[in-house]
Order: sequence, then C-alpha cells, then structure tokens
Amino acid sequence: MDLDHAAVLALYDREMREGARPDGPGTRVERAGAVVRQTGDAHGWNGVVWSDLDEATADRVIGEQIAHFTGLGLDFEWKLYAHDRPADLGARLAAAGFRAEPEETLLIGETGRLALDAGTPDGVRIVQATDAAGVELVVRVHESAFGADGSRLRHRLLARLAADPDTVVAVVALAGDEPVSSARMELVPGARFAGLWGGGTVEAWRGRGVYRALVAHRARVAAAHGCRYLQVDASPMSRPILERVGFHALSTTTPYLYGV
Repeated sequence: MDLDHAAVLALYDREMREGARPDGPGTRVERAGAVVRQTGDAHGWNGVVWSDLDEATADRVIGEQIAHFTGLGLDFEWKLYAHDRPADLGARLAAAGFRAEPEETLLIGETGRLALDAGTPDGVRIVQATDAAGVELVVRVHESAFGADGSRLRHRLLARLAADPDTVVAVVALAGDEPVSSARMELVPGARFAGLWGGGTVEAWRGRGVYRALVAHRARVAAAHGCRYLQVDASPMSRPILERVGFHALSTTTPYLYGV
C-alpha cells in the first residue's frame, strides 16, 4: 500500500510540530496563542515550529515572536512549511526582517518499507558516539563536510548525551581510524516519527554509499525503538539518495532566520 501523503503529513504536523517536545536539556516548548515555540539558551535551537495563522493575525503574531526572542537576547528561526497558512507567510516574515535560508524537502519514509540492504562499503565501519571523544569525531566530519563551525553541535550533543542519552543517536563512519561521515537521529519517547539530522560525508568519500549506510543504520535503530516513520529535511544533494531507498516528498520547509 502506498504512503497516504495527506494523512501522514497531518500526523506529522500534529505529533511533531504542534505536539513538539524540547530537543534538549534547558529548553522549553510552549504554546503561545497561535504558535508553538522552543526557547533555550544561545547554544541551542530557538524558534517557532508550528503556527495556525491567517491574514488577519499573522503580522501581529510575527511581531510577538520577535519581541519574545529578542527580549531574551536570542536569535531565532521560524520554521516555515509550504503548506502553512496564510499562503504569503514567507513574504510577511521577510517584510518583518527575517532572512530565508535555502529550501529543503520534507521527506518521510516508513521504517519497515525502506530498501536498506545495501550494506556498508568495504573498509568502513559504523560506530555510535556516546562520549566526548565520539562527539569530536562527529564534529570533525560536520566541519569538513559542511564548512561550518561545529561549536553549537558539540554543545548540543554533549548536553543531550549527558541528560537524555536515549533520545539521540549519533553515529560516525570510520575508514580505518579516519572519520569520513557522520549523522544523528533524534528520538521522541512515544512518538511515531524519528528525525534524521546532520548527515554529511567528507568530499573524498562521497558517492561510495557511506551516507546511505548511515541512513540504514539509523532506520534499524528507529524500528527497534518502535518508530514507524523516519523524517528528513533533505537538501538537494541528499534528496535523490533518500527517495531511491523509499522516502516520499510530502512538503518543503524553509528556515527563516531572525538576528542570525
């Protein structure tokens, strides 16, 4: 049976956005009128994950979120999905001073129906990062693959592993002792979705199936935890790989950043 796109998207919105839970220690998620937002410290993710707006309320609510986060001295993100309303919400955010990042595709796959039998490339092994040394390997790959500073990632992973180790799975692919790819998965107790995040491979190892092996590894862990679905905000580079193993595009999502 094919994936019921509309039903699964509605479930995702209800369970993972409107029903969002904190993604780490020291953060809180709250319903503030017509939005659900997460607030933490400057090292964590701060932003709006869900909204229920219309043309009459959108500008006022946008202003309220700006006042909330800037009043705390925090940069933040409004995570906008293509099916959010009103239809011109992105333009309204831009007019209020937000900056749009590149669009990503919301992909969802059923853990029991993904093609995950490709195996791990010869000479590569996958290990789970459970301590500071493992986190450093994850960060090394992140900085090499994305050309981005890994300080926030390091802080968030170490805090999560210390406080809630059962809610995050960080993995590294090693060629010998050299980290060549890394990724993480976030698990929400009782949720039917697990989120795949941060998958990246150093340039010299791209195209060899390492990224796909990390997807397969995390999918098996998610299934063992009772998660029916995997969710990815996919870049144009990862989307075709994920669709080949059975993920479906259900929407697009664009990060709108304020103060970053």
